[in-house]
Amino acid sequence: MAALFTLLPEAVGTIRADSKPAILDQVAARFAKVYDLDRAAVLAEIQQRESLGSTGFGRGVAIPHARIGGLTRPVAVLLRLEAPVAFDAADGMPVDLVFGLLSPEHAGAVHLHALAAISRLMRDERMHAALNAAPDAEALYGLLSNVIDRDAA
Repeated sequence: MAALFTLLPEAVGTIRADSKPAILDQVAARFAKVYDLDRAAVLAEIQQRESLGSTGFGRGVAIPHARIGGLTRPVAVLLRLEAPVAFDAADGMPVDLVFGLLSPEHAGAVHLHALAAISRLMRDERMHAALNAAPDAEALYGLLSNVIDRDAA
């Protein structure tokens, strides 16, 4: 089985942001740069999804996501925040890990399976701690690519 989403090394990094809108803007910027997407269109779609209810998953994690035209498969970004930021999460906790997901416009089940995989990954206490402790973007990507490849096998 192939991985449920694509995560390129350049899509992983550490950012500084001081608000939820600033985080969403940086998520959109990273998607645009890495996957050659329109930044404004990505931002509009993730803001639209966010208006339905916060994607603050809990335990310091947010999973902003949307479906967007022009994609052939789901793509992801992971941004670790230098300092936690309020994100209207269900548990009221600020977030320090933001795992963005974009799927093709008509990818119903595929999108849900990818979201579920990210959700399981982020609920894993050891993975969460390892991601927070990783010294740099390369280490963050290494942790994720090992799990994504393992889960796809």
